[in-house]
Amino acid sequence: MALRAQLDLRRSWRPGHAPALLVIPLVLIVTVCVVDVLSPPHIHLGPLLVAAPALTVAFAGARVTALMGALAVAAQVLIGAFRGVLATANVMAQIAALIIVSVVCVTICVVRDRSERQLLRVRSVAAAAQSVLLRPLPTRAGPLRIAGLYIPAEEEADLGGDLYAAARTIHHSTRLLIGDVRGNGLAAISNSALLLGAFRAAAHRQATLPRLAVHLDAAFRWDTSQWRSPTEQDTNEDFATAILLDIPDHEPVVHLITCGHPPPLLLRGNELTPLTADASHLPIGFGGAFGVAAYDVQTFPFEVGDLLLLYTDGVIEARDGEGLFYPFAERAPRWTKDDPDELLRRLQDDLLLHVDGHLGDDAAVVAIRRLAV
Repeated sequence: MALRAQLDLRRSWRPGHAPALLVIPLVLIVTVCVVDVLSPPHIHLGPLLVAAPALTVAFAGARVTALMGALAVAAQVLIGAFRGVLATANVMAQIAALIIVSVVCVTICVVRDRSERQLLRVRSVAAAAQSVLLRPLPTRAGPLRIAGLYIPAEEEADLGGDLYAAARTIHHSTRLLIGDVRGNGLAAISNSALLLGAFRAAAHRQATLPRLAVHLDAAFRWDTSQWRSPTEQDTNEDFATAILLDIPDHEPVVHLITCGHPPPLLLRGNELTPLTADASHLPIGFGGAFGVAAYDVQTFPFEVGDLLLLYTDGVIEARDGEGLFYPFAERAPRWTKDDPDELLRRLQDDLLLHVDGHLGDDAAVVAIRRLAV
């Protein structure tokens, strides 16, 4: 919570977010007026009034900046009139300079505000794209309580190479996918969208987990090779680590296939158990060519009250200022009694505090608690 407060404070200093700071130029204008009027005739503080609109640009919009400029000009006129030197060339030059500086400051505000509006529209489009690609996980799926957390490495980004999704089957079970696409940028986002689309199209069908894994792998490899000629060498290095899970409603187990991804963590009370499969298969993009038989489904107990944590390597590989990894397995048992949403809120605060607010890689976590049917 302390880190979240720091981030809110940092945002409050952005233009248009700090109305309390208007006290600074107002106090400056009043102080210059009073001191200049009370000072000896050879002391002139009027030129300092130019700082009022110049400071206002940093934390206010065009209208407020124009108001501060007008107040500064009025203050200069008041000083000149009180001293009886309003008609002198020096005072007129100071007033003209104040007007010019104020106009320049207002122009800067107008240009900046226009750019901010454009950025806001772009971010709204990105947020809409994220809601389509990385849909929020259902809060309930049969006897499961589910929550998802996605933290992009870039502060202003909404999308990346980490992904998760869930689907219900006609056999009264819940299937989940969590993965991490190699690379970053538009290529990673494109591959994430491809995997999510392939999962949603096939996960609800009657296909077994191995067939679903083959389907995802084939879709991934087909998309990256469809425009390559038969004689062209395959130099594509795109792949995705992933875990596919199937959790039956009426059976206290979880079935999973691991494709080069970190193992889930099962929390039962204060006891933590990594669900390490006997064999970790090749990542998506490499393994499906070997067929359904290449994938072994592992089954682990998952009883009422148990909590299952799925995550990407952006969590366990997050480093602090001294280069130490985030101790995920040590911290997770602290929040076992929390519901999934609260657990992820605590985890997010703790993780960002560990890295001082700057992740080196995207991070995603899914928390699943089994409740009574």
